[in-house]
Amino acid sequence: MNENKNVLICIGTRPEAIKMAPVYFQFLKSDYNTKLCVTAQHRGLLDQVLDFFKMKPDFDLDLMTPNQTLNKLSSRILEGIDKIFTENKIDLVLVHGDTTTSSVIALAAFNRKIKVAHVEAGLRTYNKQSPFPEEMNRQLTGRLADFHFAPGETASLNLKKEGVASNNILVTGNTVIDALKTTSAILDQGFKNTVIQDLKEKVNFNKKIILVTGHRRENFGEGFESICNALVRIAKENDVELIFPVHLNPNVQEVVYKRLSNLPNVHLIAPLDYPTFIWIMKKSHLIISDSGGVQEEAPTFGVPVLVTRTVTERQEGVTAGCSFLVGTNEVLIVEKTKELLSKSKVNKSINPYGEGDASRKIVDFFKNRTW
Repeated sequence: MNENKNVLICIGTRPEAIKMAPVYFQFLKSDYNTKLCVTAQHRGLLDQVLDFFKMKPDFDLDLMTPNQTLNKLSSRILEGIDKIFTENKIDLVLVHGDTTTSSVIALAAFNRKIKVAHVEAGLRTYNKQSPFPEEMNRQLTGRLADFHFAPGETASLNLKKEGVASNNILVTGNTVIDALKTTSAILDQGFKNTVIQDLKEKVNFNKKIILVTGHRRENFGEGFESICNALVRIAKENDVELIFPVHLNPNVQEVVYKRLSNLPNVHLIAPLDYPTFIWIMKKSHLIISDSGGVQEEAPTFGVPVLVTRTVTERQEGVTAGCSFLVGTNEVLIVEKTKELLSKSKVNKSINPYGEGDASRKIVDFFKNRTW
């Protein structure tokens, strides 16, 4: 029987925390002894989500340091999680997505012969450099995992092509939709904070809102220069308001503030906490972003996404007409923005990423089999 087995859910970044929060709470309602471990690969952003969802880690490796290399971070995660594995009996580890936290913890668990479950498994671009390092993190985690929770049929098919047995794959939809349902309900109850109040004073929300984000390493340099050139043209040529929470990475900040800080309808703001970001997303007419999570979240609110990448592992959104690949091509970004500004939002009934019951499906998967 599986009752009383020890389950460890591991996260390191804000997107992981958002997408694993509903999984964590679903496991807490089960018969398993469930604990939460955070590496704090991203400390401040992670803590915002932990506070919002009221998640209390049982283990906190607190590994974030300024400008640490991927190899340094990996070595520290490996050492920290192995100590937890040696001091606690763990039967199953759940990791998420494509982060360094996920791939390294999956390796550590494999080395200790602990079962690994991969949430949001099977997404692929098959381009090692895009997204970097996420594509290889996800592929490595997939090779190490025992159980694979695919967000869609395309991801499931990728796993089968790579030799994963069908009985170890479950198509669940994406857990981000589970999290959005909870968050949206809170926002609908009149959620407010000082950031929202400040934005209401500075931004004309009667105009069409364009939300912008950017952080991908492969876009650093010329890519971000080109994106910013496009944003300058969009701001000058359209009666819109742009809201741009600027990532803290200097490679992003230097370019963005240099090119965009003097435009009256471009609002450069600090990175947002999760509920505030969702609040703005719901009010947006269009999003320009290189984020994978945003591609999944936006269809719930009928907001199209211009994806500033040349490939995406979330092809379902492109197929459904929710997302549009534009890369960092200035002309294409400007032209597609004008086209979408002339249209209403996409059909909210089209959501290729699930119905918000992925977490329940994941827990039920383990109830129905011996492991």
